[in-house]
Amino acid sequence: MRVITGIARGRRLVAPEGLDVRPTADKVKEGIFSAVQFELEDAYVLDLFAGSGQMGIEALSRGAKRAVFVDSSQRAIRCINENLRNTKLERQAEVVSRDSYDYIKLTAQTFDIIILDPPYKHNHIANILPFAAAKLKDEGIIICEYESDAIEPSAPDGMVLRKTYHYGKINVSIFCKPSEEVPEE
Repeated sequence: MRVITGIARGRRLVAPEGLDVRPTADKVKEGIFSAVQFELEDAYVLDLFAGSGQMGIEALSRGAKRAVFVDSSQRAIRCINENLRNTKLERQAEVVSRDSYDYIKLTAQTFDIIILDPPYKHNHIANILPFAAAKLKDEGIIICEYESDAIEPSAPDGMVLRKTYHYGKINVSIFCKPSEEVPEE
């Protein structure tokens, strides 16, 4: 597992060991970041269920201004901190050891991009998506990674599905807050 591009390109990342951790494959990660490349510059990113932190680190490497990494596992928190040190991105990061649901419900912060890559088979995305949408800035996006045999998540109120991408056993849906277009006169 490595950072694909940007200022930390090629840096190796560590992941917590165990069956509950499933790092995003490089092919999927490249597809996700290609789809949102124009929203990354100076973005404030939330990597919820962060695991190794690789998604938030990739966002920082590609130009995001700041990233918050949230995970309840102490093994994950140690890996995130080590990966941030190794990529020299720790000054742009905040690492929070907390349950993802508690964090998203209680934080006063809002984000330009929220990444949801929770453990599979638990319906986490459908349950947490409305709370995530409430913490999104205008014209923000939510990236959801889930198993291909799961039910595709529905767009929360005030958001629309931009697109769903299929990568074998993985699907990625990107939701956005539509920009308000000024009608032409």
